[in-house]
Amino acid sequence: MQKYLIKDIQVVNEGRIINADVLIKNGRIEKVLSQISQKSTECVEINGRGKYLFPGCIDDQVHFREPGLTHKATIYTEAKAAVAGGVTSFMEMPNTIPPAFTQQLLEDKYVIAANTSLANYSFYMGTSNENADEVLRTNDKRKDVCGIKIFMGASTGNLLVDNPNTLDRIFHQSELLIATHCEDEKIIKENLAKLKTTGKELTAADHPIIRNEDACYESSLYAIQIAKKYGTRLHILHITTEKELQLFTNMIPLKDKRITAEVCVHHLHFTSDDYPGLGNQIKCNPAIKAPHNKEALWKALLDDRLDVIATDHAPHTWEEKNGSYEKAYAGLPLIQHPMLLMLYYYKQGRISLEKIAEKMSHAVADCFQIKERGYIREGYHADLVIVDIQKPHTVSKENLPAGRQGILYKCGWSPLEGMEFPASVTHTFVNGNLVYNNGQWDETSKGQRLRFER
Repeated sequence: MQKYLIKDIQVVNEGRIINADVLIKNGRIEKVLSQISQKSTECVEINGRGKYLFPGCIDDQVHFREPGLTHKATIYTEAKAAVAGGVTSFMEMPNTIPPAFTQQLLEDKYVIAANTSLANYSFYMGTSNENADEVLRTNDKRKDVCGIKIFMGASTGNLLVDNPNTLDRIFHQSELLIATHCEDEKIIKENLAKLKTTGKELTAADHPIIRNEDACYESSLYAIQIAKKYGTRLHILHITTEKELQLFTNMIPLKDKRITAEVCVHHLHFTSDDYPGLGNQIKCNPAIKAPHNKEALWKALLDDRLDVIATDHAPHTWEEKNGSYEKAYAGLPLIQHPMLLMLYYYKQGRISLEKIAEKMSHAVADCFQIKERGYIREGYHADLVIVDIQKPHTVSKENLPAGRQGILYKCGWSPLEGMEFPASVTHTFVNGNLVYNNGQWDETSKGQRLRFER
C-alpha cells in the first residue's frame, strides 16, 4: 500500500487540537508526532499547513436503498457521496426490498458492500412482529453486526413492530445494541384523522402537527421502560423534541451508558419555519419541528445528553418528493454534507472543532464499540479527513471550480442546494487509501466491514 506523510497539520482529536505530522502506513496510522522525516521516495507527502485533520465521520444511520430500491440509490453511489463529505464509515438500515429479516438477507448486503462500497460499512438486522427467532440469531454475530433495528412506528409494510410480546422478547434476549425509531403510531393516526375532519388540504407544514411531540415522547418513553426492565443496550435514533430530552442523562460517561441517543443534522439545521420554502423536500420521519425544539437539541448535544450526530440519509427521487403531501415520500439526502454543515455552525460559534470530532467520530465509535476506528491514534485504521476551513463550498448539482464535486447522490438533489459552506473537504482516507483528493478519485480499494469489541 502507498505510504502517506501529512505534514504540518492541525490534528483535531480527543478534545484538543495540536500541530503535528501524521504518517500513514499499511492502512494504519503509523505515527503522530510534532515532526516526522521520511525520504521523498518512500511516501507521498501532503502539505497540511493551514488545514485540519479529523478522524473520519461515522454515520450510524443511513438508508442506501440496495437491494430493491436502486432507482433511488445504491450502496456504491451513496458511499461515494459519503466519502466526498468526510464520512468514512456507515451503518445502514434494513428497510430495503426485501427487508433484512433473515441472516442470509443480511449477509447478502455485506457482499454487495464488499464489492462496491468505497466507505467502511455495517448493516442492521431488521425486525418484524414475526421474526424474533431469526433476529436473536444475530447474537452469534455481535462482533460483526452493528445492531438490531426496531421501527416502533413510522414504517411501511411489516417493518413496524408493535407486538408487545415481540418487543419484550427481543429487548430481553438481544446481546447487541438495539436501535429504535420511536414514534407512536396510534397518536399519529389520531392526529391525521383530526386534521382531515377540517377539510383543509394537507401540506408539509402539517407534518409536525401529525407527527407531534407527544408521538415521539410516548414511544421513546416506552422503549426506555422496556430497556430499563431488562438492562438492554438501547440507542434511540433521531431525537427531535425538547420533551424527549428529559429522558436522557449526562451524569455518567458515555462508556457507562446503557441508553444513548442520536440527533440528526437536519433537526439541528431546519425548523418548521422552513416548510413554506422547502415543502416536501424536508418531509421526514420524525418530523422537523418548531424552532424551540432545535434550540433544545443544540443545548442537549453540547451538554452530552445527546451522544452522537448522524444524517439519517434517506434519498428519494425528485418525482417521489413532489406532488401532494400525503403521497410524497419522507426522507432527506444528506450524507455528502454533514461535516460541512457542522463546520458552518463552527464558524457561527455554536460548536467547537473538538466537539465535532467527538460527536461525529469518537462518540459513535464508543457507543457502538467499533474496533480501532473513530480516533486519530497510532495503530488505528487510517480513516482520516482533511478540511480547509478557508475554502468555501457551495452545494450544487454541477461540479464547481477548484475541483469541488457537485451533488453525488443518485437522486441528484439536496435540500441544502444553493447553500454556501465556509469550508471544504479536500482529502478523505479510508483504511489508509486516499480515496478522495480535491475532486479526484481512487476507487481501486473498497471499504472494510466494521468490527465490534463486544
